[in-house]
Amino acid sequence: MSRDEQDTTAEPLLEDVAEAGPAQAKPSEKRKREDDAKPESKRAAKKRKQTKKPKDVDDGALDTELGVNHAIAHMDSGLLADHLAQRTKRFQPNLSAVEAEDMHVPASAIRDASGWQKDRTTEQLPDFLDKYAAPRRKKKSEGKKLSDAPEAKGSPHTLVVAGAGLRAAELVRALRKYQTKESHVAKLFAKHIKLAEAINTAKKTRMGIGVGTPQRIIDLLDDGALQLGHIERIVVDASHIDAKKRGILDMQDTQPQLAKLLSRKDVKDRYQAEDGKIELIFF
Repeated sequence: MSRDEQDTTAEPLLEDVAEAGPAQAKPSEKRKREDDAKPESKRAAKKRKQTKKPKDVDDGALDTELGVNHAIAHMDSGLLADHLAQRTKRFQPNLSAVEAEDMHVPASAIRDASGWQKDRTTEQLPDFLDKYAAPRRKKKSEGKKLSDAPEAKGSPHTLVVAGAGLRAAELVRALRKYQTKESHVAKLFAKHIKLAEAINTAKKTRMGIGVGTPQRIIDLLDDGALQLGHIERIVVDASHIDAKKRGILDMQDTQPQLAKLLSRKDVKDRYQAEDGKIELIFF
């Protein structure tokens, strides 16, 4: 499984140039080169610091071969709600008490999937959804399977949220079994897809499942191209880690956007709804 993720803070490809050859430089020239190199070294050090995973991540739970953080699988609804709240506090430390409460996701909104015994790898996602994402649609016209789609354009029953465009593309391929002529698995991420193009596509596409990154999904919802009228669940790709051992909950450029998406009023109001309830499922 590929773990080559979109990464805006990548490590430099080359380290500092090794010691020069035997030719001796003049002291003044040597000092000048050292002075010129200092700002670059500081920038490189800052980048290295930014790419580190959070200190509270248990290294023993990180399987780099599978690209999976196994700790997520052992968290029930309450632990996941606490974990999400802790991550929000970590990446947004200046939130007021009121703002933090507004962004809080209740445990009752999260489907307990801790009973899943298989590794949470890409190829297992369809089986995972078959077990934990049973359709709750009442109208026969909307279908009773994950491969069925509401008739309304841009209104999926399931959203899958990934941390990067490349990862989202992997998940789209894994979920192709649910795609039919009348029900697309839609790409809702920014990698090589401009927002204007995504808006146009969403407005004219009948989709059962939409797969995207947090900010792109937010942008499409704000535009109105993506609708929540038929949404039944939001699946968070929480177990996947990249080559630097980081998941969607471990990065500054993904966790705050995910927290914002999950705490939107039009989403949060339906966590407790008797009719039209939205479930959160952490894969």
